[in-house]
Amino acid sequence: MWAYEKKLMYPVKVSTCNPTLAKYLTEQYGGADGELAAALRYLNQRYTIPDKVIGLLTDIGTEEFAHLEMIATMIYKLTKDATPTQLKDAGLAEHYVSHDSALFYSNAAGVPFTASYIQAKGDPIADLYEDIAAEEKARATYQWIIDQSDDPDLNDGLRFLREREIIHSQRFREAVEILIEERDRKKVF
Repeated sequence: MWAYEKKLMYPVKVSTCNPTLAKYLTEQYGGADGELAAALRYLNQRYTIPDKVIGLLTDIGTEEFAHLEMIATMIYKLTKDATPTQLKDAGLAEHYVSHDSALFYSNAAGVPFTASYIQAKGDPIADLYEDIAAEEKARATYQWIIDQSDDPDLNDGLRFLREREIIHSQRFREAVEILIEERDRKKVF
């Protein structure tokens, strides 16, 4: 089905231990517009999407899991040497008490992931517009995290992820055009 290489899609480096940046990144790990929600949304929607664009949802959905792996690695590297005091100062005391340093699907405010983040209307064009919005929200969040970060190594990986969100948005826009053209084509019987 897939060929799995034991390496990340793009190298992840961090300059220093920074639990505050890790907290911000949890938004992309388990938040409403994060990588897990995107992967599940696209792989779920593909069952009611026309054959002309089904492969796109499969491709981008599986790529989102690769992005999730990158985010998990970033969070791990930013927190692996953190003391309990550093975690508390970063606003992660509750996380530490419940999960130690284990990753947990939640957003930056600590709200656990929920299936209500995954949208599927069953109308291909409506779903693709939802997907475009999701990609644009993820792009904006990556930019805002970059704006908060003073770690050039981390920012390199974040810029890569931000650019992939732009590409995904463009691909979904192309799919909408394909489906609109198909829908509006005169049918002759």
